[in-house]
Amino acid sequence: MDPQQQRALLRSLLGDLPDVSGPVACDTIRTQDMGGWILETLELDLNGEEKAAAYLARPAQPGRYPAVLYNHYHGGQYDVGKQEFIQKFAYLDHPYAEDLATRGYVALCIDHYNFGERRGRSEDALFKELLWQGKVLWGLMVFDSIRALDYLCGRADVDASRVATLGLSMGSTMAWWLAALDERIKVCADICCMTDFQSLIEHNGLNGHGIYYYVPALLKHFTTSDINALICPRAHISCNGKYDALTPCDGLMKIDAAMKDCYAKAGVPGNWRMIVEPHGHMETPYMRREILAFLEEHL
Repeated sequence: MDPQQQRALLRSLLGDLPDVSGPVACDTIRTQDMGGWILETLELDLNGEEKAAAYLARPAQPGRYPAVLYNHYHGGQYDVGKQEFIQKFAYLDHPYAEDLATRGYVALCIDHYNFGERRGRSEDALFKELLWQGKVLWGLMVFDSIRALDYLCGRADVDASRVATLGLSMGSTMAWWLAALDERIKVCADICCMTDFQSLIEHNGLNGHGIYYYVPALLKHFTTSDINALICPRAHISCNGKYDALTPCDGLMKIDAAMKDCYAKAGVPGNWRMIVEPHGHMETPYMRREILAFLEEHL
């Protein structure tokens, strides 16, 4: 099966998705001068069903810039969502908005289903209701990310040939799923959620991930390495904690070996990098420096 057929199969596992396409409608709620960079508060119609609030950080000077789609974490903190992008919260070294905008990127972060301004429902109840309807919660979240990418690439201040995605925890998983499915992503940076599915089962770790994470029939067709191989030969950095229960270390080593082989065969071994530091589920200052350097090198 060639990569395009694999992408089609992977997408088919995401359940019934909204039948919408074309330009994403956007209302600009607020524009703030943050002193050296600009923060826009947006409302995006991504799926025709419910709107998503978003933050966009951009350089203060007019121009055409590379872009980053930033994906927020889960952590059971449904009130946080996109706020993680601009405020200090657990797990991250510090917020990404200023780091990206002042380095010359246009960066977007949306509230995903049940987070931030879209919160108010039980995740379990939402998952069950959608399952009855032939829909998959993770599928709808991935669809919103693809549509957010549509919006980002359609902006006049974005160079759509230079787009990255990054995130931590749930945002990490979103980064590598999105990069696997959408070839517009040229650089993927994931932090603390490169989980080998089989290793997670063997370590009795399934309850560490929320129910949103589970896609029906996925393991009949794909391993984590299979999905990530769809990103090759595009640039990919994966940062992880050795003691993170969500990413068993033996699984990390399995994925790293598979990706090194994949990228070597593609003739671009330098486009894959895995970092494993001696800590748990968190971003370190070293990871932040390496991710920003990786974006600068490859984007």
